[in-house]
Formats: sequence, C-alpha cells, structure tokens
Amino acid sequence: MTQAVDAATLAAEYWSTSIIDIHPGSINVRGFPIQELIGAVSFPQMIWLMLRGELPDQARASLFEAALVASVDHGPHAPSIAISRMATSCGLPLNGAMASAINALDDVHGGAGQQAVELYDSIVALEDAGAALNDAVAQGVDAFVAERGKYLPGFGHRFHPVDPRAVKLLALVDASVEQGAISGRYASAARGIEALLKQRKNKPVPMNIDGATAVIYAELGFAPELARGVFCLSRAVGILSHAWEQRGRNERNKGPMPRQMAYKYTGKAERHLL
Repeated sequence: MTQAVDAATLAAEYWSTSIIDIHPGSINVRGFPIQELIGAVSFPQMIWLMLRGELPDQARASLFEAALVASVDHGPHAPSIAISRMATSCGLPLNGAMASAINALDDVHGGAGQQAVELYDSIVALEDAGAALNDAVAQGVDAFVAERGKYLPGFGHRFHPVDPRAVKLLALVDASVEQGAISGRYASAARGIEALLKQRKNKPVPMNIDGATAVIYAELGFAPELARGVFCLSRAVGILSHAWEQRGRNERNKGPMPRQMAYKYTGKAERHLL
C-alpha cells in the first residue's frame, strides 16, 4: 500500500502545474472555473492569465491586445508567411504549415522583439544604478553592439521609412502613461535610442513594429523570452490565414520564386570524369 501511494504521489508530482486543475466535471484555470471565464474575458486576457497567473486590468489588457493585433502579418515576402504558403502547396495540412512557419521565427526573423526588450531592460537597469537616461542609453547601446554586433533590433525598417504600426502603438503607450497604467520608463529608453541613432547616423532611424511592441511588453512586465512567445501567437494568425488562402488555390509544389525565374549558378563549369 505504501509503495502504491508513493507511486501515485510520484506520478502526480511528475507533471505538477500551477496553471490548470482538472477533475471530472471541473476545469479550473489559475483557480478560475472555466465556465466563469468563457464569455467574460477576452482572448488576450486569457493569454495573460495563462502566462502570468492573474487577470490584467482593462487598460493593460487593451494595450496588450493592440500589440498582438499589430503583429499578425507583414505579407508573403516575410519568410514565415512564405514558408506557410510553400508548405501548404507541398501538401502539408494547416497545422503542419503553421508549425513549419512558426519554427522559422528564430533570432533573425522573429527574435527582434525579445532582443529589444533585453536592450531596454539593460538601459533601465543602468538608470536604476544611478545613470542619467542619456548616459544609460549610450552605455546600453554600446554594450549591446559590442556583444552582439552592429544590428540594433527594433529600429529602422527595410520597407517603411516610418512604420505606421509603431506610430499608432506609441500613441497608445503615451495614452496609457497618462492614465497611470504603465510607467513609461521603457518608452523613454526606446525614444532615447531613437535620438542617439539620429545623432550618430545624421538621419532618423525610427522605431519599427518590433521596437514598439517590445516597449509594450516591457512596460507590461513580460520577460524578454515571452515577448517572442506572444509575437509567435500573434504572427500565427497571419500564418494560418495565408496557409488557408493558399489551400484554396490548389497549386502544387510552389518554390520560393516563380519557375520562369532562373537562379544564379556560381559553381564550376561543366566537367567530366574522363
């Protein structure tokens, strides 16, 4: 009997979780009965509850939702979106196409938001240690570049001279600061980086969608890694919609470029063994 109890305890503790408690006829999420959440909270609020353990107030939930809405898609030239379409044309089901595309959201394509939060965190930490904002920004940027290279995540865009998504999100951030919902310290750090880049490069380098959403996630207290995680949730909407559209076209084996366009061969000229 003791061995059986010990085995049962071991089994129960093996996948112990504070997220959900399920028994016959009962499903509690972070302590809330699921039937009380259904119809009462939004999907962004539910994401927050699952990740953070508590429900956000309406002001923070609205700001979080705005960041999620802003990042859903950026066209079929975005690698993750292109992958979803190619995978669908190769016969993968929707879930396979989504998995293939989401797996591409790594450090280079999809990681800028996480990296920007890390940069902002370092600047705020320098301020907490006594540095003035401008000095903290310069030190934080220089340390980031020295460690990771000259690319600065969250600033500049290859398509948009000014990213319209960032403009709107920053306006919402400013409104939230005025309401007292967030501190605004991360927004100040990000704008300090903009000012520093303009000074050093002699031209504006505006914040892009990754920099603006990173401001929001940092202001809301999300860990850097979760910034990438919630970006993946957001971009999954665009990935799914493109995969579904592609499914309806009944095209087979679409590659990265039209077959009428030749790639450039850079190898040796034709040669023979004999």
